[in-house]
Amino acid sequence: MTKPLQEPLQETAKSIRDYILTKSAIDHTSETKHVHQFNKDAIRYTVSLSDIVGLTKFGLHLVRVEPGDETTQHHYHEESDEFIYVLSGTLSLRYGDEHYQLNTGDFVGFPAHGAAHSMRNDSDTDAVYLMGGSRPAIDICNYPDIKRRMYTIHGKKEFVDLADLGEV
Repeated sequence: MTKPLQEPLQETAKSIRDYILTKSAIDHTSETKHVHQFNKDAIRYTVSLSDIVGLTKFGLHLVRVEPGDETTQHHYHEESDEFIYVLSGTLSLRYGDEHYQLNTGDFVGFPAHGAAHSMRNDSDTDAVYLMGGSRPAIDICNYPDIKRRMYTIHGKKEFVDLADLGEV
């Protein structure tokens, strides 16, 4: 006589309410101020929507950038795809060495191992956008303007200046 197959254990299902964020809930969620670790002029105010609902493989953030502020240090990822969708305002995008004006309703994808990218709010009003991307367990982020590389391994981040790297 054969034993019946056992069903794999499943995590207890949560209520759908645990995964829904209403506009009101988002509006009443405090923003977190992020100053980029390699660029003091890159200041973003963020609500991490994906974290609130427990997403771990994909990040989605509602971001506000004040006039005159940058969004990040010019960079590209080796493993992580990223995107932005402008909800309001305008942003100046530097993509590689090209410059573009982004307006409300514009979308930009930044594929892994693509051109370096960064943005700046050169207007006199706040810019608001959705920023999203994959969250690989291991990623390398390159900062060509400052000749630096950051390694993220299972959430731990370390960086090295390229001049200090040696070949094996």
